[in-house]
Amino acid sequence: MVKDQEYLTKKASYCLDLAKKLGATNISVMVGNSISETVNFRNKKLDESNRSDSLGISITTYIGKKKSSISSSNLLKDNLNILIKKCIETTKNTPEDEFNSLPDKDLLAQEARDLNIYDETHIENDNKIEYLNKLEASASNDKKIVNTESSFTEDKSNFILANSDGFCDGYKSSSFSASSVAVAKDDKSMERDYEYTHKCHLNDIQNPDELGKIAAEQAIRKLSPKKIGSEKVAIIFDKRIAKGMLNTFASAISSSAISRGTSFLKDKINQKIFSDKINILDKPDILKGLGSKNFDSEGVKIDTLNLVEQGVLKHYLIDTYNGKKLNLKSNGRCGGTSNLYFDKGNVPYKDLLNHSSKSLYITETIGHGSNIITGDYSVGATGFLIENGEFKYPISEITIAGNFKDMFQNITLANDLEFKYSTNSPTMMIEGMIVAGK
Repeated sequence: MVKDQEYLTKKASYCLDLAKKLGATNISVMVGNSISETVNFRNKKLDESNRSDSLGISITTYIGKKKSSISSSNLLKDNLNILIKKCIETTKNTPEDEFNSLPDKDLLAQEARDLNIYDETHIENDNKIEYLNKLEASASNDKKIVNTESSFTEDKSNFILANSDGFCDGYKSSSFSASSVAVAKDDKSMERDYEYTHKCHLNDIQNPDELGKIAAEQAIRKLSPKKIGSEKVAIIFDKRIAKGMLNTFASAISSSAISRGTSFLKDKINQKIFSDKINILDKPDILKGLGSKNFDSEGVKIDTLNLVEQGVLKHYLIDTYNGKKLNLKSNGRCGGTSNLYFDKGNVPYKDLLNHSSKSLYITETIGHGSNIITGDYSVGATGFLIENGEFKYPISEITIAGNFKDMFQNITLANDLEFKYSTNSPTMMIEGMIVAGK
């Protein structure tokens, strides 16, 4: 079992009191404990089983506008005494930065909502193994599947965040995840694909038979891919790839990138950067949401942000330090987004496939080809050729490229949004992208 709130709070309080006595003008302390248990299978046989129990503390001390941090996994009293003394000494010798400070008191979270993100259920290894046996059997059912890998992970964590302005709060969270990787082979190629389930509550994870079946089907349908020529064509991104666009968008609107001037979205607040039908939300209070939280990593209250409304950028993701640089108040995004998603579109999935007589459906991208400074985008990709709404054959060895400034304006979203991750997107189509092939 993870350490309880009382234990974590005592450690945090001790550090706060000692740092004050040693001359810190402000202090922030994070104490956390996490336990992770994983079972892995390979080719229908148990491969390994492991467990990790991580206990750690992070201390930040301020002396005026000077600041430094230190962390350790040793929470014994003698070690904490040494840590805090070293942190204070380091702070004294650190240059001043006018933007260093704790969050404004009036922005700190005052009450915690029950977001139902902790499931106390513990699943024994024997039960994990039983789940994976079913998953592996399902994934291996077709003779074209020549290799399988699968895993089941249970994570439990608890933490306390406290600072010298009186904030002290934390919460437990849990997650249960399972994955299936299948490798298919025919006389022309060998291909792999996967399926994945990740939930806060055990009872919400995907059925193992279904999970394995989907992984196998997705690998088999990629067999014998063909090469295509270079052209400009509509690209349809599968949901699990489309959400990557949101990750790039989030990086581009982070206050750190904006304050450094290293984002193509600098100075774009209240400007239209998407088409009229695009809305993007970051919603921290979704029940059982994988990204749900009551406050950010500084203790600032976090509320829903309509980041983009009818194509217009309304907010950056602001933390305390970079917010002060930009003369803006923190909106609780230190540490990033919570549950970030494109609001679903109004186009049925089938209609999206039929939108053009020819398009490419992308199921996998290769490489990190997003440049948030210039907005340039270029990645290797695999997927399928679609003609008149029908999947014709798999394709490989292509590169797709564009610039986010143009891509954002040409996005059309299907109405098939699902909340499977902390960042989610419906199926997405972007018209007029450049494809480099054979």
